[in-house]
Amino acid sequence: MADEPKDMMAREIDEELRRERLLKLWDTYGTYIIAAAVLVVAGVGGWKYYENRRAQANEAASTQYIIALRDFALKRPYEAQKALEELLPKAPSGYAALARLRLAAYDGAEGNAAEALTTYDQIAKDGSVDPMLKDFARLQSAMLKFDIISFTDLKNQLSPLATDRSPWRYSARELLGLGAAKAGRSAEARNYFQRLLDDGTTPPGISERARVMVAVLAEAERTNAPPPAAVKTEAPTKVLPSKEGNSEDKGKVAPGGNKTK
Repeated sequence: MADEPKDMMAREIDEELRRERLLKLWDTYGTYIIAAAVLVVAGVGGWKYYENRRAQANEAASTQYIIALRDFALKRPYEAQKALEELLPKAPSGYAALARLRLAAYDGAEGNAAEALTTYDQIAKDGSVDPMLKDFARLQSAMLKFDIISFTDLKNQLSPLATDRSPWRYSARELLGLGAAKAGRSAEARNYFQRLLDDGTTPPGISERARVMVAVLAEAERTNAPPPAAVKTEAPTKVLPSKEGNSEDKGKVAPGGNKTK
């Protein structure tokens, strides 16, 4: 019991010392602490403001993009093109890329293949565009160039898109199969189409076309197959009547063309 007053006094002294140390620290670093707190609050507020502005921009771009798609569906291409072109300079990068892709698709459908190819190639090389959209631009470019490039060039462009991880692998494999068939590489073409058939996730339309192509390739191989080798047979032996034959056989022509004596 006698030690309790000493313990209480010791605790009071410790608390007083802590208060003094805190006051010294505050006198020394208080301004910096306040400044750091202000910066944290300002940073959080700035980030929230940025997030809010970005959400508003995405919402506005989404609305304008959907309106443009509706105008295309309603056969109002001029209004649709105008809406997408107005969207390009102010839209977030994702919607800007979608607008460029849609404009390129319209150019391709209208026969302006050169302009569409230029746009697709620009998107494919644009580092600010999402990788998935860049790969889609490469796929569309390959479709437009299908009839004018070699199978080697087609393969170089599409092979990265035909891997199991690519979301565009089904269309890329189908296009590679068609390119191989056009180049006369039946075995390679059949391999691409068979991979589509073996993949249970292949879309039904592509799977059905792959099945048709496998049948067409098999029929072409049967048609072009060399005919089986002819069976060699010996000519029948000519048998002449013997000299001791009947007299009525004399003067008849033997199978070899000579008269019997």
